[in-house]
Amino acid sequence: MIRYIVRRLLEAIPVVILTSVLIYGILLIAPGGPTARFAQNPRITGEQIAAFKHRWGLDQPIPIQYCRWAGICNPDGEGLGIFISNKGLPNILPEALGGGDNGMLHGDFGFSIVDGRPVTSVISERVVPTLILAGTAWLLWVVIAFLTGVYAAVRRYGLFDSALTVFNYVGFSLPTFWLGIMLIAVFASQLRIFPASGMWDTRTVPAFGTDRYWTLLGEDPGYVLTDLLRHLVLPVITLIVVSIAGDSRFVRSSMLDALNQDYVRTARAKGVPEWRVVTKHALRNALLPVVTNLGLEIPFLFTGAIATETIFSWPGMGRAFIQATNNYDYPVLMGILVITAIIVISANLLADILYAVVDPRISYG
Repeated sequence: MIRYIVRRLLEAIPVVILTSVLIYGILLIAPGGPTARFAQNPRITGEQIAAFKHRWGLDQPIPIQYCRWAGICNPDGEGLGIFISNKGLPNILPEALGGGDNGMLHGDFGFSIVDGRPVTSVISERVVPTLILAGTAWLLWVVIAFLTGVYAAVRRYGLFDSALTVFNYVGFSLPTFWLGIMLIAVFASQLRIFPASGMWDTRTVPAFGTDRYWTLLGEDPGYVLTDLLRHLVLPVITLIVVSIAGDSRFVRSSMLDALNQDYVRTARAKGVPEWRVVTKHALRNALLPVVTNLGLEIPFLFTGAIATETIFSWPGMGRAFIQATNNYDYPVLMGILVITAIIVISANLLADILYAVVDPRISYG
């Protein structure tokens, strides 16, 4: 297993690099470009924009720009990459290959066009809120979809199964943004049960900053956690309704297939109690396709978080992505996309590892 994990991690390196190449190329050839924000300002002349492009190497061919942004050729100093900050991790490449201490491969994604801060600082502040939202949604989604799907399969064609079918059709057809707006209108504006936006009450966090989360959590954990949970309810519901609607049917189908296998009939013929037939014989064999789907659903959580965080003003990576898009903040955009790609690859690796846990017949030798 350890050898398999190491091999998969090594295989992930070229995948991440290739993904970063595609991200960089697509963003650079997209309409507008990194200087679009300055071109909209009538006080900035064409000569100033040209000087800006020359300073950061934006007048060079895209392959050379990527090479410098990634930190694999001539990464030292200004004018040699797209907004690289020269404050990355220690050099990991030999000098002959353009070794330096900046560039994407050195942990340096440059700095934001908007406020001049390093991209790593911008993203690190937004990672914690996104992980809290996506992690809570993922946990509830897995538990609810799994339990409802299994119960509907065991009690197939009953009242619960029919009700779940109706919910699945309705839930799967709801646009995420529309559902979020409706939840705000009903539960925040009309009933005033839950807050409409934000992650914390303004009295809890007077200014945004990751360090404040842990400081306030230590000072008054009860109030902070209660406040956080109240703000989580509506975004989490918005994020998981569509996933639960689709995956509960997937779990039901997988469980029904397992319950119709010969070994289940044999167990019943031997007089094995029904609960033991379901939990010991059918359930474990029904989990393998479900585990596959779990790994594939994680990227959709982060994709859905873009709309959800924007609707509820949740200070996470999804909202930062929208803000960076509106401000033509290309360094932040590229940093978020590369980190998201790493998360997706890690999720697929986790799903592969879970295969061996669920099905002992699978060997990674």
